[in-house]
Amino acid sequence: MLRIIYTLLLLIVAPFFLVNLFKSKPGKPNVGHRWKEHFGITPPLNNTSKEVVWFHTVSVGEVIAATPLIRRYAAQNPDKAIVVTTTTPTGAEQADKLSDIATHRYMPLDFGFAVHRFVRTIKPTLLVIMETELWPNTLTTVAKFQIPIVVINARLSERSYLRYLRFKPIFEMTTQHLTHIACQYQEDADRFTKLGINSNIISVSGSIKFDITINDEDRKLGNQLRNILGQNRPVWIAASTHNGEEEIALEAHQQLIKTMPNALLIIVPRHPERFESVFQLCQTKGLTVEQKTNITKALPEHTQVFLGNTMGEMIAYLVASDICFMGGSLVGTKVGGHNLLEPAAVGIPSITGPSYYNFTEVTHLLLKNNATMICQSSQELEHCLSSIWSNKEVIKEMTDGAIHTVAVNRGTLENTLLMLNAIIIK
Repeated sequence: MLRIIYTLLLLIVAPFFLVNLFKSKPGKPNVGHRWKEHFGITPPLNNTSKEVVWFHTVSVGEVIAATPLIRRYAAQNPDKAIVVTTTTPTGAEQADKLSDIATHRYMPLDFGFAVHRFVRTIKPTLLVIMETELWPNTLTTVAKFQIPIVVINARLSERSYLRYLRFKPIFEMTTQHLTHIACQYQEDADRFTKLGINSNIISVSGSIKFDITINDEDRKLGNQLRNILGQNRPVWIAASTHNGEEEIALEAHQQLIKTMPNALLIIVPRHPERFESVFQLCQTKGLTVEQKTNITKALPEHTQVFLGNTMGEMIAYLVASDICFMGGSLVGTKVGGHNLLEPAAVGIPSITGPSYYNFTEVTHLLLKNNATMICQSSQELEHCLSSIWSNKEVIKEMTDGAIHTVAVNRGTLENTLLMLNAIIIK
């Protein structure tokens, strides 16, 4: 009965979700002719002789985080075919970078008929879900095919726990089919247990995001970009910003250039459809701005803001920067921050706003190792930037702390691989 009610509600909500997903927006890739895949009408795989392992990663961030694991799993299991699903077209664009080892398909909507059609076509023998993307009809349908379902890098914030607690019957209906949950931290595992999940299928493996590696190609692209921006000027990045945060970053930069006139701000909005509006905002603020797609040679020295209007190049942008402000943390409590481990792995100091509840443990580790700072306004952001740049000892301490935090917490990837390879595929 619960599933029927849930499915009816989904029928009401789905059209609004699809309109937003399929709508063409400047700078955003389109689903295009592949829209049928969201209804389970998906092309069959070319190689049907191999067992298929299905990795689900919602969007860009999850694909990037899962990429090292997927590549290692493919190397260890050459006898298996790999399918990576995403919900969003930006995620699909990122997943295409795995095309040498995996096939991308769009994730079907959480309707039983769509998931059933997808499974019948792809014939997966194992489903691996990145983080906590749990959909009742999907898990129920996959389980009917006797396919093991594993959740990796699982997290459950206190806020999410309280929300699930209010709808515990639906949560129990959803999670009863899980084979294993590999949690990031003990706090996540405890919350899952309090929601009624058998502790025997829960483990704590750490965050796979600590195993992030900065490959040679990204380093090269970042160094090339820094040459274009200018080696002898201070460069900071406002990364993955949301509506409202760009204005705060620009106000901080306007104050910063009063004492550091050659400072450059790289600003990279989280959503590509906002590239143009952010470009116009920079102009409205009276700042000289250039866009990444318009620059191929040296950036004009008088440029004050550099708009990163490309997707999938965040690591390169970070490599080209001296300090990172991470967005999603200054716009109230709706976002909950973004991953500070990327700048930490690059080896640069970071700054975050006070709303980082989706990355509480990571942020606290970085704070403990003096690798990040917290600001709550444009004035505090400017103060943090100035205090870092004005003292070489602070820069070294924060850089060393960032690198140390990542180094001592590595190993999750290997633990997760061991667990996945131990799963008996039916």
